Amino acid sequence: MFSAVAHNKEELRKHGITHILNAAHNACGSKGNQAFYGKEFCYHGIAADDFPDFDLSIYFRSASEYIHKALSVPNGKILVHCILGKSRSATLVLAYLMMHHNLSLAAAVERVLQSRAIFPNRGFLKQLQDLELKLRHKRKLCQLQ
Repeated sequence: MFSAVAHNKEELRKHGITHILNAAHNACGSKGNQAFYGKEFCYHGIAADDFPDFDLSIYFRSASEYIHKALSVPNGKILVHCILGKSRSATLVLAYLMMHHNLSLAAAVERVLQSRAIFPNRGFLKQLQDLELKLRHKRKLCQLQ
């Protein structure tokens, strides 16, 4: 569903999308790159596989920064997608909420579930749990200073 919208520039315009983050860049069934979107949309692609042993965590920071910058632009609106919009893209949005909004993993999941069903694979959930531990440790260190 979201992949189809991501490939339809008229639909993107109608929804006010200015930025696209494709977590399935170069995957079968997911077309798109900056040349495809032209100058009208900003595009960022991450070639991630939806397998539990794929290390998506190496993209948490760059994806979170891209989402944050997109939403910081006046009238900025971002579509984060993959193929089904339930695992790869959801994981990157959860990481963003944890990193930029200081939400726990549980709170981030609750927030996203208010808008749509998600189902990050077990490997991605483990990576998000590890991120939560790192962020919690970092916050404690900052409080001690």
